[in-house]
Amino acid sequence: MRIRYAQSSVDQNTVNIIAANQGVKDGETIVSTGEMYELGFFSPANSNNRYLGIWFKKISTGTVVWVANREFPIPNKTGTLKINRKGHLLLSCCGDTLIWSSNSSAFVRHKQDLDIMERFSGLPNEMPNPIYWVDFVVNQKEAYYIFELKTSVVQLIRLKWDGSIAMWHWNNRSQNWVVYTSGLIDSCGRYGICGPYGSCNINRNPPCSCMEGFEPKKPEQWNIADWSNGCKLQSPLDCKGGDAFQKVTKMKFPDTRYSWYDRSMTLGECEIACKKNCSCTAYANLDIRKGGSGCLLWFGELMDLKVIAENQDLYIRMPASLLTGPTVPQPDFNSKIQVLTIVLPILAVLICLSVAVYVFSMKKKRSYMKARGRRVHSIDRHNSDVEKEDLELNFFSLSIITKATNNFSIDNKLGEGGFGPVYKGVLETGQEIAVKQLSRTSEQGYDEFYNEVVCVAKLQHRNLVKLVGYCMDGDERILIYEYMSNKSLDLLLFDETKSCMLDWGQRFCIINGIARGMLYLHQDSRLRIIHRDLKAANILLDHDMNPKISDFGLAREFEGNQITAKTKKVVGTYGYISPEYALHGRFSIKSDVFSFGVLVLEIVSGKKNREFSHEDLSDNLLGHAWRLYTEGKYLDLMSPSLCNSCIISEVKRSIHVGLLCVQNHAQDRPTMSSVVMMLGGEGSLPPPKQPAFFAEEGSRQHYTFSDVDEATITLLDPR
Repeated sequence: MRIRYAQSSVDQNTVNIIAANQGVKDGETIVSTGEMYELGFFSPANSNNRYLGIWFKKISTGTVVWVANREFPIPNKTGTLKINRKGHLLLSCCGDTLIWSSNSSAFVRHKQDLDIMERFSGLPNEMPNPIYWVDFVVNQKEAYYIFELKTSVVQLIRLKWDGSIAMWHWNNRSQNWVVYTSGLIDSCGRYGICGPYGSCNINRNPPCSCMEGFEPKKPEQWNIADWSNGCKLQSPLDCKGGDAFQKVTKMKFPDTRYSWYDRSMTLGECEIACKKNCSCTAYANLDIRKGGSGCLLWFGELMDLKVIAENQDLYIRMPASLLTGPTVPQPDFNSKIQVLTIVLPILAVLICLSVAVYVFSMKKKRSYMKARGRRVHSIDRHNSDVEKEDLELNFFSLSIITKATNNFSIDNKLGEGGFGPVYKGVLETGQEIAVKQLSRTSEQGYDEFYNEVVCVAKLQHRNLVKLVGYCMDGDERILIYEYMSNKSLDLLLFDETKSCMLDWGQRFCIINGIARGMLYLHQDSRLRIIHRDLKAANILLDHDMNPKISDFGLAREFEGNQITAKTKKVVGTYGYISPEYALHGRFSIKSDVFSFGVLVLEIVSGKKNREFSHEDLSDNLLGHAWRLYTEGKYLDLMSPSLCNSCIISEVKRSIHVGLLCVQNHAQDRPTMSSVVMMLGGEGSLPPPKQPAFFAEEGSRQHYTFSDVDEATITLLDPR
């Protein structure tokens, strides 16, 4: 919960504002106009630690409603609060040591209000009352509810553990907080209770059902009240003009985690935009007030649908054959004859033209392939495997790719990995692409190509690289991706000159973006994917420095409740492979968590795990980080280039999370859902245990790798 406070006027006799770069020291406070709130330093009961906070000044208990440095208390009374010229709050102590800062200048509002960021299950249903009014605010950065008091009654709103809210007011007579009202949570208030495409209705028993045109994905589980797998379409989408949109009324809009919006588009333009994109599954007006305006598109499965009383329309994509509603009137017999008289001749001409074009194209293709001296498999096992998949993915001809890359010119070459060379290309539409060509000498082959096409095509997330299409022509196997202008993370991170381009804010955003992408792969996507080759070279950066996880050639899909697997063919990259995978061939989502932990420590330090060396000890990067942590010096791990941009609390939290992820035993490592919460939270973290591949002083532990090039490798266990 985030508390915002400020006043509408300034009392000249009361200190209620501070200017930029002006400090508030421990012992000094700022009191709001009307003396409702007070900001300053305080110590909780039975503690000498000092915290910056806001509390109610008007009541005797001084109830604290906001605390800045929960995780990093100040041990003495040297704390100072300042506001810089950008409006950011800076909290320092013991001189000029920065221990906390705000990320937003929106801390101050000109209303006596309280801003609640939580998941609401629908629109507010507050009835008019004489004590307060409620409003909903949405802009490009955030969406929130405002509760503004109409009277002088002191009120407090608390978000409870189950997601419900309770409103309290202060009783002067009893000198205590009394519950004024409490928001009840219905059975449909839990997020995604009915699974993808499942609709929840509190007036129905059981509450979950599938909408018209949908059926339970796993009926046997549905029958025992396990709705977590949700529903699926009774017939698959074809994305070739046979899809339409079913209008659903009085339905709460789905989770907008994977959505896009435009304020200026009409509803008709919104439908056209959704129909053009095979990944778009639904659309609606962005704002339903005043007749509706704007466009909101959803991509991927629709989650957290709920029947509500408010009138709002949602348009869900499905095959036209499944649409319900009024039928189109059928023409009479004479009308049919007239239509056939016109249509049949035209149809005959079109068929003849199609046959002629097909024959001509086949002759041209045979001549072209003969000139190349290559053998063509028009329909082989490989092509048929890919074609059997229901991939909403573009197929590109070899001629288009050749033209886009200027015949695979060396000037367009971006680099080369285990799969093969990568080239920059430009399509005739002007779209920039990255073309990955399977090398004939590559250790990876058709299986990896097929795996990546099928895997990435079914995944949609802002932190995963987007697969634009693929090409198969004879022996050619080519993948076409969106072009990332800032290339891969390793090229910036491990270059002494270029690494200065990555300040702490960008690095922390990259860490969080990778974490969200991995959480999607492990938990939130329709497939559970184990990447198996997460490393800095496989993190691409777009023009805004947003991270995109790439290279799914080695990825494996887990089904159902599967949590681990074993293989004799260990694949991955030295320095990122977990010990249980390297030594025993066992891999799971915790293997990816280990790789993520290595990557976090590399991002903070700017050093490669495998190439790191300490002048006095034989530690690798993990061992070095562990030693610094146990000595209380783990901020020394941070790259010196970050000194002027870092936020100490975020750096410490990132290192701590990284160490938790690289613990020796898989069961000790957190899941990616926990990682995302820990990175974004302020609570205390569990202490990490000794990491894997840690070198004891004076001797090397047996978990070590030989010094080879950092490329994707294959390790074979001896028989």
